Amino acid sequence: MSAAPGLLPQPMEEARALLQAGLEARFGAGAAPRVVPVGAAGADAGGAPDPWAAVRPAARVHLAASAVLLGPWGGDGGAPACGRCLAVRWQRLRSRSERDALETGGPDGPRPAGAWPLLTGHVRDTVHALCEALLHGPGAAPPAEHPADRALPQVTRLDLATLLVRTYPLLADPLCPHCGTRPGSEEPDGTPPLVLASRPKPDPGGYRLRPASAYPLPTEALANPVCGALGAGTWNDVTSSTTAPVAGSVFVRGYAGLHDVTWSGQENSFAASRRLAFLEGLERYAGTRRRGGAAPVVASYDALGEKAVDPAECGLYAPETYRDDPAVEPFDPARPIPWERGWSLRDGREVLVPSRLVYYSAPVAGDAFVFECSNGCAIGGCLEEAVLGGLLELVERDAFLNGWYGAARLPRIDLGTVGGPTAPAMVERAALQGYDVLAFDNRIDLAVPAVTVVGVRRDGGPGTLSFAAAASLDPRSAVEGALSEVLSYIPHLARQTAERRAELEAMADDFRLVRHLKDHPQLYGLPRMARYARAYLEPSEARPFGELYEGWESRGRPRTGDLRDDVAAVGDELVRAGHDVIVVDQTSPEQERMGLRTVSAVVPGLLPIDFGWNRQRALVMPRLRTALRRGGHRDADLAEAELLRAPHPFP
Repeated sequence: MSAAPGLLPQPMEEARALLQAGLEARFGAGAAPRVVPVGAAGADAGGAPDPWAAVRPAARVHLAASAVLLGPWGGDGGAPACGRCLAVRWQRLRSRSERDALETGGPDGPRPAGAWPLLTGHVRDTVHALCEALLHGPGAAPPAEHPADRALPQVTRLDLATLLVRTYPLLADPLCPHCGTRPGSEEPDGTPPLVLASRPKPDPGGYRLRPASAYPLPTEALANPVCGALGAGTWNDVTSSTTAPVAGSVFVRGYAGLHDVTWSGQENSFAASRRLAFLEGLERYAGTRRRGGAAPVVASYDALGEKAVDPAECGLYAPETYRDDPAVEPFDPARPIPWERGWSLRDGREVLVPSRLVYYSAPVAGDAFVFECSNGCAIGGCLEEAVLGGLLELVERDAFLNGWYGAARLPRIDLGTVGGPTAPAMVERAALQGYDVLAFDNRIDLAVPAVTVVGVRRDGGPGTLSFAAAASLDPRSAVEGALSEVLSYIPHLARQTAERRAELEAMADDFRLVRHLKDHPQLYGLPRMARYARAYLEPSEARPFGELYEGWESRGRPRTGDLRDDVAAVGDELVRAGHDVIVVDQTSPEQERMGLRTVSAVVPGLLPIDFGWNRQRALVMPRLRTALRRGGHRDADLAEAELLRAPHPFP
């Protein structure tokens, strides 16, 4: 019987030794699969060293307090995974308390409560039979529905309480030293030139080369309770009366510990929404932390000089934020920090971007000058799709913030003139919820269509206002996208406002209490907050859609049918406004196999979305003062007294 390489909680070690001895008696000491524990010691970075690190990759039987996991087994060999991959994926799906114990709990780690795992004779016989069928025989046919899942290595779970047996596909951890390529193992001398390829479009008026349903997503590997790469599962929001939302979530360790990263899709069917939710989840998977590629460059800004983006151009907090907020510290140009390799589309050269601005949940000590979110991160079926999506998101957010903090009187769009069946149907759905919707042409000084939509509760009750925004080269798509976002929020806003009424009222009295993403949109569920949205709510004449966008449609919008030209149109517009356009490739190995690319687009100088009233970079950036004048909305730059100093309602 093999001895444990490190100390384990007594019940776990007794059960592990018992199961190992039984397997060796059945298969022989040399042929028996190795049994290792999961959940008794951390298998990922952080916490105490894993005492099973040397044997875990080759292990095929993994004992948890409530289950026995067998595998990985099967797969077509195209994406092999090991026991460490399984342990890491399993660990990332544990509860907050379990993960903290495993990853930050110190040398003692988690402690047992009771005598589990309890291995009866019947349980041991079942494990023996499963090992013989799955690990020592030809293997079973994977039960997964989709070919992409069946091609992957499989993990079979035996529940120790019910003896239920379920099998799930496993994606290898891209940072696994046995199955992946760790950052830094192949450090290039520089970033290969990022070349945008010609991409003829099947629909000249569209911006996706393939529908979402065309990608070979291993959906069961992405979401399952044992080793799901994006989370333990998805859920359908059957209470929504306007769209068919599907969402999932997972804890990601970031700057301030574990936080819940949610991914979702909102379409008119649960099947379509689930597909979009997985794509958003993959985008966030790649954007939260580096999943492969070259290691960052660690150096000071002073040492890098023109090779690097100036973080101040991308926005820093107000001096009082650094004074009063213990979680952040001023940027120090002399301090070495990690930088990611990006490519300037404007200058055709490598540009280094602070890791803080690219990966928005990767904790790095001594690098806390800003808390970035997903600004400019986008996924696509090719590089060009991802870059276009990232740039449009930056344009959308910049336009929204300029309009909000500048209290701009934006042209209102007559939704009855947009054309097509989609917009009128969504307006009618909002009306059934008791909401009117107002749409605004939110272009500031960039020609690319950006739209803001406001849902206004007719009786002025709780859930008063709901905001959303979108940008697209197709102005109709921008209107429909923003309308769809608002429709996904308004069914729940009154309830959310009621549940948090006292908390939100306190925020309305003291904006410093607005600290999280959800606080911003939910604050405007309070009727009293409508006074800050007067620029949107005061009566104004609605203008015909065709009149507002005639110039863009006739002279600005690309009509070549090549996606590369669409990317160039947005990039050139940003360059004409005085900005560089930088792309950092975030694509993970898993995404490459699915035919997907993810990027972080960085455009220094555009206003970035931030959440938390004390961390609003936009309020101190030069562009907020000049953009409305540049776009012809006013004759002079905004004075400090003219800024709307109220938290934005961006969801």
